[in-house]
Amino acid sequence: MRLSVLIGVLVVQAACTLIFVWDLLSGFLGLRASPISWQTRELMEIGAALGLLIGLGLGTQMLLRAHRRSNRAEAQLKVASGAFMELLQERFDDWALTPAERDVALFALKGMSLQDIARLRDTSEGTVKAQTNAIYRKAGVSGRPQLLSLFIDDLMGEALVPAVAEADKPQARSSA
Repeated sequence: MRLSVLIGVLVVQAACTLIFVWDLLSGFLGLRASPISWQTRELMEIGAALGLLIGLGLGTQMLLRAHRRSNRAEAQLKVASGAFMELLQERFDDWALTPAERDVALFALKGMSLQDIARLRDTSEGTVKAQTNAIYRKAGVSGRPQLLSLFIDDLMGEALVPAVAEADKPQARSSA
């Protein structure tokens, strides 16, 4: 929606609001010497009703748009999450990681400390440290930041959601 249309609707609604508030206050406080003609009052009410209806329509449209964007973002997150897990498994297979090394690598990528990983796996920190060193050697990196950057680089290089973006475009209607 164009900004000028939105501003126009807001101006109409603000003008109607000011006129109604002025009418109520001037009648209540006795500031008005003569009453407003019924034609003027009817025009004010018609203008206010139109302003409210237009505002309701635009508000509904904007809410629906925001809802579609939210759904699209959720779909993109699901695709990215699935793609990341798929990429993890491919890389782990390429590096021939053992099941224990896969667990440790996943926990390390999640940002867990060696102590936390050892506690979760019910093993010693020395074992976890040896496993992380084996993972880094097999992956050809020197540490956790480089390991994580391998996956980020791969994910950023792919178009993860072209199908979702295409599905969200409005369909052209045929003129039958």
